[in-house]
Amino acid sequence: MSANSADSKTPVDVVLVKAGRTKIRYPARLLGDDGTRIAVRAPWAGDTTRDFGFVRFESGDVFTEYYWRDRWYSVKEVRDARGALKGWYCDITRPAALSGAELVVEDLDLDLWRSADGTDVRRLDEDEFAESGLARRDPEAAASAMAALDELEALALKGDFEALLA
Repeated sequence: MSANSADSKTPVDVVLVKAGRTKIRYPARLLGDDGTRIAVRAPWAGDTTRDFGFVRFESGDVFTEYYWRDRWYSVKEVRDARGALKGWYCDITRPAALSGAELVVEDLDLDLWRSADGTDVRRLDEDEFAESGLARRDPEAAASAMAALDELEALALKGDFEALLA
């Protein structure tokens, strides 16, 4: 499936897989697919508000999500119900696969947050990543995941983050 128009209303299901099981599945609208990068938009898919302490995801929030077929991460731009930018939540993942109306992504436990003003950049869930055993089971994938986290953090700290999504 390919859609290059920002007006696309093509429905897709985003399927986030973790440790071989579906962690979450939610409906989204395909915004674009250039063959490498896939963009979708979806409302907050959680049943309840999720308060991380540094940001809250809640009903009415809108996520514009960017996935790559050749990169080990996804970037989710988060806006509140009024359209104000909260920041970007990034998942370290294996490269995405779009098959029919399913966008499948394997979550590798590492995450990064960058606030809208760029003053808060934080690595998340490194303990979960270590406990996952990926480094032992698949050292090459673990190295790719850590390199992806380092790359995103460097972009977030330098202020080049928005250029990644342009």
